[in-house]
Amino acid sequence: MKSQSNTNTSTIIKLIRHNGSEFWDLEKRDSNYWSSEQKKRSLTLFHKASEYVPAYRDFLKKNHLNPEKIKTWEEFQKVPIVSKKEYLKQYLLKNLCWNGHLKKPLVFTSTSGSTGEPFYFPRGRDLDWQYSLLIEEFLKNSLKKSNGPTLVIICFGMGVWIGGLITYKAFEMATQRVDIPVSIITPGINKKEIFNALKNLLPHFENAILVGYPPFIKDIVDESSSNEINLKKLNLKLIFAAEAFTEKFRDYLVEKTGIKNPYVDTMNIYGTADIGAMAYETPLSILIRRIASKKPNLFKDIFGSINKTPTLAQFNPLFINFECVDGNIFLTGNNEIPLVRYSVGDHGGVYSYDEMTEILKRNNIDINQETKKVGIENVSSELPFVFVFERNDFSLTLYGLQIYPEPIRETILEKPFDKFLSSKFTMLTKFNKKQNQYLEINIELKKYVDAPRMLKKHLSEKILDNLRHKNSEFRELSDYLKSRVHPKIVFWKNGSQEFFAVGNKQKWVKK
Repeated sequence: MKSQSNTNTSTIIKLIRHNGSEFWDLEKRDSNYWSSEQKKRSLTLFHKASEYVPAYRDFLKKNHLNPEKIKTWEEFQKVPIVSKKEYLKQYLLKNLCWNGHLKKPLVFTSTSGSTGEPFYFPRGRDLDWQYSLLIEEFLKNSLKKSNGPTLVIICFGMGVWIGGLITYKAFEMATQRVDIPVSIITPGINKKEIFNALKNLLPHFENAILVGYPPFIKDIVDESSSNEINLKKLNLKLIFAAEAFTEKFRDYLVEKTGIKNPYVDTMNIYGTADIGAMAYETPLSILIRRIASKKPNLFKDIFGSINKTPTLAQFNPLFINFECVDGNIFLTGNNEIPLVRYSVGDHGGVYSYDEMTEILKRNNIDINQETKKVGIENVSSELPFVFVFERNDFSLTLYGLQIYPEPIRETILEKPFDKFLSSKFTMLTKFNKKQNQYLEINIELKKYVDAPRMLKKHLSEKILDNLRHKNSEFRELSDYLKSRVHPKIVFWKNGSQEFFAVGNKQKWVKK
């Protein structure tokens, strides 16, 4: 068997300068360059994997595909899709890796197991380094007007999951290349230690970056005042991962924390244990999403007819590539387990920069003028876009209709409900004694807060209104079934083990 050298990464390193003031010159490369790299690198990785990965070579053989006949991008579209169930779990771990062995230093992280048995993914240094480059970009954009010391507080769990450890490594690598004095502390999901850091350590720093799961970061923001911490004095920045959220959610946190610029001071990362930080919100993608959220026709042209808001991110084709087939997202990227046309289980779409700007033009949006209005014209690039919705398994069915968490999330953030509710909930469908189906929403109260007597009634009515507004099929169902589709609200004390155990990833849907 031939030996696989790490040429993919070494080639990338030669293409991208990443030390000192020379970053990676994203702004100097146009849409055509990135489109060309998408195709070229996907084909290159496919041929390397078909030669040097025993499992993939066998997989192609079983699917009667000769890799030597795949020479063009159009022919690449004929390569069979791989998935966790149909590929990864069918072979020995070592045979899924380069050269069919594990004789190298690796870090293992696990999937959450939320959709089945966990799978353990090995990774080397390359994914940490790639993630560090987007962290470096964030630091330079967000802190360019301040050279003062910055404290990064990593609030992801520091266990077998990827978020905590890879984020720590990415920040550690990035801080070695920037001229900004950045320090790191890793309290994980320990709220007591997070508040201790905010209260006792942060006064020694000029800036703070909170990094974590969106609902957990909101908990920290909401509980800071009761811990005698004024977040508006801390010059705070926020980085999220693991979940989509709406622009109303971003606005809520921006207002509560005193963040001055949501375009450069907040970022949501689209990542996975399978292959690390795949794509990320940029100032440009945030701007486009915020414009689309206020223009229904533009929203529909970009995202389609859908009753939920996707994450809109940009990605670097030197590291990873996305395709969309019938609304399903497939990725191609290198890891210790290389993945070629891999179904990660997400739904959404992919655009080149030119395709995105053409949609904006059709809706009378000049993106160059829009970036100048908010002062991000010098931090925008022509990287391609990927948008991702919550998976179908993150919804439930009520009388044959799909109900998504988003309309409920939005309602809970509205006044006056935001005074009483943490924003976390779990919804499920149940049956009454007459075997009629109904929607039950279990909602967590804020810490040390009791629900007023009429809150359930008012909240149920408001959720019903929002569901009717966002979902035309639900509106028709509601007109027909009347009170039978009114949601039943159940309040729980903060941190209740039944649905809201502290530190666990929130399950918005229970089936």
